[in-house]
Amino acid sequence: MKMEKHHVLVAVLGAGGFVGSAIAAECAARGLNVRPVHAPRLDSYAGDAADLIREARSPAASAAAAHLAAEFSGVDVVVNAAGLATPRHAGSPALTGANALLPCIVAAAAAQAGVHRVIQLSSAAVQGHRPVLDESAERAPFSAYSRSKSLGEEALLKVGRGGTEAVILRATSVQGPGRPTTAALAKLAASPLASVAAPGTAATPVSSINALAWFTAEIALHAGSIPQIVLQPWEGLSVTEVLAAAGGRKPLKLPTWLCRAALSTGYFLSRLAGERLHGSLRRLELMWFGQAQQPGWAEQQGLLPQPQASAVLRQAAAQQGTVHALPENRRPRPKSTESS
Repeated sequence: MKMEKHHVLVAVLGAGGFVGSAIAAECAARGLNVRPVHAPRLDSYAGDAADLIREARSPAASAAAAHLAAEFSGVDVVVNAAGLATPRHAGSPALTGANALLPCIVAAAAAQAGVHRVIQLSSAAVQGHRPVLDESAERAPFSAYSRSKSLGEEALLKVGRGGTEAVILRATSVQGPGRPTTAALAKLAASPLASVAAPGTAATPVSSINALAWFTAEIALHAGSIPQIVLQPWEGLSVTEVLAAAGGRKPLKLPTWLCRAALSTGYFLSRLAGERLHGSLRRLELMWFGQAQQPGWAEQQGLLPQPQASAVLRQAAAQQGTVHALPENRRPRPKSTESS
């Protein structure tokens, strides 16, 4: 799909949220036509993909799909950035509805409207504690939030979409101005609790909202087919560099065995409490050990956004009143796929 950018119409669900607003702004800055679309509120009681697909074919879901199909009239690309980002909360019908059922209904509506491509914003959390993230269909969710996202991926890959191409974009640990998790990271990084598992050189999936928005727009405009699952590219930071940028100080290096023992105990206690601590423990695990990423489609295509995670964390550090400790990580911005 290679079109003049001024003729491309992109519908964005969740355009008022943290991720959706950034994507809408990036698309508009490129001269694309952007149509914000309100996402319906849905509840789902599905326990597996088969249940979810049956729910997606119910009269109520079909009505929601028909309404969205009307909203998608004339649209070239649909970006679904709607959902509930509640990694610390317990499961609920609303969580499953927003993160699992909605993607199926959006895909069905896009197919009805003849949309060329749907981009579903998912999360690398669906692969859980894997040491290396990749673009495979292998998932290992560990919490209510990651299970809802995983269920959405599984069902979306199984439902029929006619001639509409569906792309699942797994976002990593996205940080940005005004995001509570970013402010919390900066506060932690500036405290004596900031620490990493020795030697502190592990890669981390911490990324910037700027890079995610840029990459999403690249997927929207890319000519030719795209794999069903793509992973947001790595921005090159280690666990030590993340904390130093966000807190203005070098983190403490802890023995690896101590970190693993603390996490093992924490997850055990969290399971006894209905996984209430899983989200916080996963953040701690990422702070200590990070998570590597296998180079994927983006690297093959040369679609690597300018790394801005360090700058975003520095901005958060400035808001916390900390001192910058690392030079900014800069490299030339690559040529985009948009038509000139």
